[in-house]
Formats: sequence, structure tokens, C-alpha cells
Amino acid sequence: MFGHRNRNRRSALLASAALVGGALLMTACQDTDGSVDSGAAQSSSPSADAGSPSASASASEDAASDGPSDAASDEPAASPSAGSGNGSGSNGSKVGQVCGANDLSWSTRSESQAGGYILVMAKAKSGITCVLPAALPTVAFGSDGTEAVPVEQAVGKQITLSGGTVAYAGVNPKTTNTDGGKELDSIIVAVGNEDANPVSLKVGTITVDKPVVTNWHTAPKDAVPFN
Repeated sequence: MFGHRNRNRRSALLASAALVGGALLMTACQDTDGSVDSGAAQSSSPSADAGSPSASASASEDAASDGPSDAASDEPAASPSAGSGNGSGSNGSKVGQVCGANDLSWSTRSESQAGGYILVMAKAKSGITCVLPAALPTVAFGSDGTEAVPVEQAVGKQITLSGGTVAYAGVNPKTTNTDGGKELDSIIVAVGNEDANPVSLKVGTITVDKPVVTNWHTAPKDAVPFN
């Protein structure tokens, strides 16, 4: 008898569950086929509004990128450093250029070696730095322009003159053993054949006959004009 009651109660519960499930299924179908749920419509609105600030920010960034950079436009241009490379330095002096005779202070003295010769000395004037090229000095004598010829086999190295640096060249005005020659008391010196400002240097009375000259040297002992 109790078993019969239990079966009836189980059948009733199953029937109730079936009725509730069917009701829920019908409600779900009505929601799907009917009008759009207002909650879903409301939830879609914020997402559309949320896109607006992003678009505004993007437009602002584009406007900012199109404008000029104040930092770049206000920055002063770098000025070149004075005195660098060849040409005039910050004090207007010649730097790294070929010396001209008028850029130098000149002096001479008589020497007794090698039968007697004239030692020519040159140094840069105050504030000047220049280069004696790797070439012979040009030394001429008298109004006829007699020139000294090289006594060395090859030209020396270029010499930069500045401050107390001195360049030396030796001139032998007479290399012959005869009594002939011209009597003079000065020589004309230039830095190469293209020097437009040669200088005249007093040397005392000399006899000129087939003169010779050395290269420029930085030591006087190297400027002895041995034949």
C-alpha cells in the first residue's frame, strides 16, 4: 500500500516538473520571437557612447601632430666653432695656410763652415701660424735676378711655423774657385717662386758666383750648404 502511494507521489512530482519546464520554455520562446528586451537595448547604449571619448581623443592627437613643434622652433641653431680647420682663427690669424714672406720675421748671420755661407732664419710673426711647404726657398741676387740652385738632392718636409719655431736655410753665394763674381750686400728671399711679397735681407758685402741654397730645416746644423 505504501509502495503504491510512493509511486503516485513520484508521478505527481514528475508531472509538476514537466508543467513548470513547459511554462519556462514557452516564456523563453515568447521573449525570443517577440520584441527586443529593453534591458539588452539599454546595455548596448553605453558601448556606443563609450566610443565617443576615444574618437575625440584621436582627433585631438591628430591635430596636435599636425601643428609645429614649439621646442624645435625655439631651439637656437648651433654656431660653428671659430678657428677650426684652415683659414683665420678667432683672433684673425692665419692658421694652416702656406706662409708668405710677409708673414715671417727674417734674420741672417754669417757662418764659417763649408768655406763660408749665410744662414737665413725665419719665424712666424706674432699671432700667425703657417706652413713652409716642402720646397726650396727662392733666393735671388742683384738686379739681374741670379738665383741660387739646390745643393741637396731632394726637398725636405714641410714645416709649421708658430710661436718660437724657427726655420733655417743655408746660402753659399760663391761656389767657384775663380776671382770672378758680383759684389753685393743683400739677398732677396721668397717662400717659393709664387710668393708675391719677397723680402730683401742685408748680408754685408758678398761675392756672388754660382750660388747654392739648402732646403728649410728645423735645426741650423742641417742647413750647412756642403757642395
